[in-house]
Amino acid sequence: MPNANFLRSFSAPMRATSGGAAARRASFLTDWRQYVAYLGFALIFVFFSTTLFDKGFLDPNNLLNILRQTAMISIMSVGMTYVLAAGEIDLSIGMAAGLVSLVAAVTIDAYGSVAGVAAGIAVGALVGFANGVLTTRIGIPSFLTTLAMMGIARGAAMWMTQTKSVPILDDGFIWLFGGGNLGPVPILVLWTVVIAAVGHIVLRRTTFGRRVLATGGSEIAARYSGVDTRSIKMRVLIISSLTAAIAGMLYAGRLHSGRFQLGEGDELSVIAAAVLGGTSLFGGTGTVVGSIIGSLMIGVINNGLLLMGLEYSQQLIARGLIILIAVAISQSRRR
Repeated sequence: MPNANFLRSFSAPMRATSGGAAARRASFLTDWRQYVAYLGFALIFVFFSTTLFDKGFLDPNNLLNILRQTAMISIMSVGMTYVLAAGEIDLSIGMAAGLVSLVAAVTIDAYGSVAGVAAGIAVGALVGFANGVLTTRIGIPSFLTTLAMMGIARGAAMWMTQTKSVPILDDGFIWLFGGGNLGPVPILVLWTVVIAAVGHIVLRRTTFGRRVLATGGSEIAARYSGVDTRSIKMRVLIISSLTAAIAGMLYAGRLHSGRFQLGEGDELSVIAAAVLGGTSLFGGTGTVVGSIIGSLMIGVINNGLLLMGLEYSQQLIARGLIILIAVAISQSRRR
């Protein structure tokens, strides 16, 4: 009868080989799913490039226009990435941008561009602080807090100027916040690149970023590890509103006016961009680069459907279906 030790020594390498193969297969699937958002973006871009080649989809001016149109969504998606990664949500981000655009425009008209920028940043910080206090200190869920703040911001913006737009005549502000170009590159693209780079580095390379992900992954475990989760949630909500403030001023600079309608409905696009890029709605996972890709995906879809000549109602249906499919594929990697 064969020696037992001999049998064990013979079967161990086979088990190790089998286990290694299974681990490699699991690793391959995981790695592939991590890049599904990038693959989806590439496929959508190739599809529109092929079908709309004769309609100027690949024209440099059209591509730059896509970057301009998605810049504000991209910037706000950076802030939303932090909020979602920490296990919260911010529905007030779009209307906060509209409110800031009006505050900046009114202040610029009265006191100049420096004061206008300072006022816009201050209003954004105040909205984020209010969201943070109500969520972390009083205990109201962020969904309800920011939903209420969305209404408050919209009402305040409408009441401020009786729903009238406020023109901006300061050329320096207009150039710096959306209307200028640095050589062939729109200033909006530079804003997006800078904020995305800072957001990525902070989330991936700093203690604060790791604490954000830990808070969203398991708040109780993070708290037992010494993380002040309430402070983390407060700060990510302020960050989200600050990105809304920047987006609001970029809207105002690009359109040469502040309007209460600016940013209306953007919260849905911003959340979709972040989720499309790989940020979990349930916290613990977030990628700023992915969120930027998600926003560009939405921009490409919007532009492509417009060039196809679809009616607005048809665009909404097609856009919704594409986003649903992309999100379903993206979220499947967490199962």
